[in-house]
Amino acid sequence: MSRRSGRGIYLLPNLITTLALFFGFYAVVAAQSGAYETAAVAIFVAMVMDGLDGRVARLTNTQTDFGVQYDSIADMISFGMAPALVVFLWALDDLGELGTVWDKLGWVGAFIYTACAGLRLARFNTQVGVADKRYFQGLPSPAAAAVLAGMVWSGDRLEFGGWPAGIPALALTIAAGVLMVSNVRYDSFKEIDFRYRVPFVAIVLGVMGVALMSVHPPLVLFGIALTYLSSGPILTVLRRRRRRKRRHAG
Repeated sequence: MSRRSGRGIYLLPNLITTLALFFGFYAVVAAQSGAYETAAVAIFVAMVMDGLDGRVARLTNTQTDFGVQYDSIADMISFGMAPALVVFLWALDDLGELGTVWDKLGWVGAFIYTACAGLRLARFNTQVGVADKRYFQGLPSPAAAAVLAGMVWSGDRLEFGGWPAGIPALALTIAAGVLMVSNVRYDSFKEIDFRYRVPFVAIVLGVMGVALMSVHPPLVLFGIALTYLSSGPILTVLRRRRRRKRRHAG
């Protein structure tokens, strides 16, 4: 579908993008006030808004180049800057208690994540219409943001924070950033069509997911995000092993 161009902009999709941008901005404001759970929830709400704006634009045939660029800028704030600053205020800043070097590692780790998010979004924009839609090249920025937001939300709910949380948080923040700019492939799930029949086991898994979500939402969301983050490297290793077996067999 070709994108329209003109002097005006379409209200509905760009309004939803603005909401995603707002919740990303609000996440930083909430984290500065010490409301880390609210900050994490705001990032997840921004993810929902980000998923809606593109679909609304396609359904209403209101896709424009302006909307694409605006969406990318909003993603940089909501999934690049906001998660890095939230996790920094939550735990990485407290690494300074371990010494000057650790203090620097805290903000450097947050910056690495932010820079990688920007590079990831720039690369994605240059590959639109060329890349295989079944896969993402590198970890998508919303998924990386979900990992950090889920970690902060779970840690805050479990009263786990400060410099003890800063060490694993630093490792996970850098890992998420590096995976965003890597060549590791991640399933996009865009080929799934919910209008058709699905296996019965899919319904069972869905029910179990909802039940677990009601027990401890932040921990379940963090677990799902962490599983997706790990799926890329794991599947990459498995694919390489299969290729080696085929070469040896041939």
